[in-house]
Amino acid sequence: MNKKLVTALTVGSLVVSAFTMSASAKDIIIACNALSQEHMYNYGLNEFKSVLEDVSGGEFTVTAHAGTIGTDEAELVEKLEMGAANIIVASPGFMTSAGINEVDLLSLYYLFNSVDSWKECVNGEFGEKFADMINEKSHNQFKVLAFWSSGIRNYYGKQPITTPADLNGMTIRCQTAAVVKDFWEGCGAIPTSVSWNELYQALEQGVVDSAENDYVSFSQKDHHKTKNGHYICETQHTYLTPVLMCSGAWYDSLTEEEQGWIKEAVNAATTVEQDCAFNFAADAKALVIADGAEVTNYEDIDIAAFEAIAAPIQDEFAEKYGVQEYLEMIRSVTNK
Repeated sequence: MNKKLVTALTVGSLVVSAFTMSASAKDIIIACNALSQEHMYNYGLNEFKSVLEDVSGGEFTVTAHAGTIGTDEAELVEKLEMGAANIIVASPGFMTSAGINEVDLLSLYYLFNSVDSWKECVNGEFGEKFADMINEKSHNQFKVLAFWSSGIRNYYGKQPITTPADLNGMTIRCQTAAVVKDFWEGCGAIPTSVSWNELYQALEQGVVDSAENDYVSFSQKDHHKTKNGHYICETQHTYLTPVLMCSGAWYDSLTEEEQGWIKEAVNAATTVEQDCAFNFAADAKALVIADGAEVTNYEDIDIAAFEAIAAPIQDEFAEKYGVQEYLEMIRSVTNK
């Protein structure tokens, strides 16, 4: 065959190949920092993949990364900003470093008083308006697609508690946010900083008297088997609310139809992830009881006494950052 013809055919085939690739399915990279496929995040990611590929008729393909492009949320945020990931799951607290202090509203204690009230808020009008606020404050850098769950935090320590007075003089390992420290100090406790990886030893050796976290997290680390982690009390002081988010610019680049597919997949994934989070917590509770830990149920805690300490902290935060509207939206649901 003539060499020029061979060359022409080769070039032609490359052009056709390139066109085919450009017209092929768009790949979406979605990621979380949880390595285990049994983590609630990954159930959500896999549902998103399944639904989006189905409703788009194959026009989208989804690659889900379970900790494979970052086990630290800061890494995932960096990947999102670089365009190396399209959608990620992350706790919203990182946004405070970008000046969006309003997101710490979700860190306030006793905002919600039941799973139903939490779902009604984050999946409803509050969630929509709060997401819009984040998008506006970030100048479209971050678009929140949904609010997910990683459980409900409870107290666990060397002795059972039912009222704030029971915490007087006790050290408690807690999160470092000022509103969190203010709450525990209001209970008479002494907030203490201990790294997560060192907490088992700190509880076992009596370095700290108590800690607080969700059932799944502390049971996986066997904290309930330590000397100072034996008593678990369902204070249910905060509902952990990570966000499923993307870049606003990336989302705006999609067609209206494509955005509709994304929304459908997000809704399905959110239902699965939220259900998994609370079901897994129930399973973890059963596990710690089987292991010999002693649990004081939510109904046996003087929740009103804890709420009384939390309320003025909520009010002060809302006034400082101008989020009274959002706080009242939540209260209108929880006070029904």
